[in-house]
Amino acid sequence: MTNPAPQPPSQHNKLTKAKLLRRSLFLTLGAAFMAVGLEIFLVPNNIIDGGIVGISIIASHLSHVPLGIFLLLLNLPFLFLGYKQIGKTFALSTLYAVAVMSLGTYLLHPIPPITIDPLLAAVFGGIVLGIGVGMVIRSGGSLDGTEIVAILLSKKSAFSVGEIVMFFNFFILGSAGFVFGWDRAMYSLIAYYIAFKMIDITIEGFDESKAVWIISENAEVIGDAIMHRLGRGVTYLNGEGGFTGGAKKVIFCVITRLEEAKLKSIVEERDPAAFLAVGNIHDVKGGRFKKKDIH
Repeated sequence: MTNPAPQPPSQHNKLTKAKLLRRSLFLTLGAAFMAVGLEIFLVPNNIIDGGIVGISIIASHLSHVPLGIFLLLLNLPFLFLGYKQIGKTFALSTLYAVAVMSLGTYLLHPIPPITIDPLLAAVFGGIVLGIGVGMVIRSGGSLDGTEIVAILLSKKSAFSVGEIVMFFNFFILGSAGFVFGWDRAMYSLIAYYIAFKMIDITIEGFDESKAVWIISENAEVIGDAIMHRLGRGVTYLNGEGGFTGGAKKVIFCVITRLEEAKLKSIVEERDPAAFLAVGNIHDVKGGRFKKKDIH
């Protein structure tokens, strides 16, 4: 009996391999950015980050043990928790990213810092760190065990993930004052805040979607202008005023962050008294969100 001719790999397998390669690439780049931010900017200037990374920097400074060893060892217990409670893919992605980050800090340690100005180090270190962490999170991993603990605790408490992480970091960043001096603790807060903002931008992108609600007597005029000048579709909703009881027409649409200023000017030009509410949204699917060509 002859063996059947080998079949070409399915499109599904190709897509799976492509996604895996893309994930691995961005996990590697993100972890490398993190290592650069730590060893080229923050650590030489005695500035720390929050979470396990901050604890590792303090422990490395006090013990003179390489930073990468603490980054790996202190994250391992949380990776075990992540594997048990969150999932295999997340845990393996995190393990890979942490390993690359730890190796990166070891290789970059002999390289002198770009700047010894603590403010410049805090600003640019925070930017590089935020980009790196954002890339890793966007690729389905993490670089800090406290995030895993926060995710698990948030499921059993009334606190959000962000509130729990902030609680941990309050003590970690505060401890930097006793180890490195209070001026370095304040620079650490600057770096942490900048990194936090850069994580948001990296995850959501500059094209982050925003939901818009507009209540106006000139709803159709404004809606037509949004469709023709922004190329965005609008939906008209029928509402009722809570105080007056009168009928109201509500415009709903979804735009990007970069279009927000233009939309506000459109509304201001046509009805300065219009009610306008803008909110961030994290995911848009279906419908006609894709922008139409404007001629």
